[in-house]
Amino acid sequence: MHLRFTEEELGVLIDMISLAAEVASLNRRSGAKERFAHFEELENTILEKVMHLGFGDIVELDEAQQRYRVTTDYLTRSYVQESLDEMRNEIFWEELTLRLAERDVIRKIGLPAWNSMDEKARRERTSSIEKSYWEEFTKRGIDTLHLIARFETG
Repeated sequence: MHLRFTEEELGVLIDMISLAAEVASLNRRSGAKERFAHFEELENTILEKVMHLGFGDIVELDEAQQRYRVTTDYLTRSYVQESLDEMRNEIFWEELTLRLAERDVIRKIGLPAWNSMDEKARRERTSSIEKSYWEEFTKRGIDTLHLIARFETG
């Protein structure tokens, strides 16, 4: 198969494969390493080709790994890094609000009752609490979030 890309499209393709490889590298589950190797192989193949097509200023050969990679300088100022930062930020706030809301409901109804609920019932119980946490964090960030040590921990 032969594909033709403009220089601009190749730039986008470089960002896309870099973003996909970065996200895939975060997977620590069993068997993920082998599957990630396929991402690395394709990334290496594409980066090798584009380096010889005039992208040598953003693609380099990692001598130690014998693999092509996008330069750190390029990545730190690229759309890839911007997207990863935004993804991490969104995941943080969504997880924080969800986990705090679930914790509050479990404290109120008990773990056995929580475990007996289906996902829909859980969402119904937590959605308003999540919303209130979301509003609080949107206004104040984590400034009003404090950890209170239990008495027995000192």
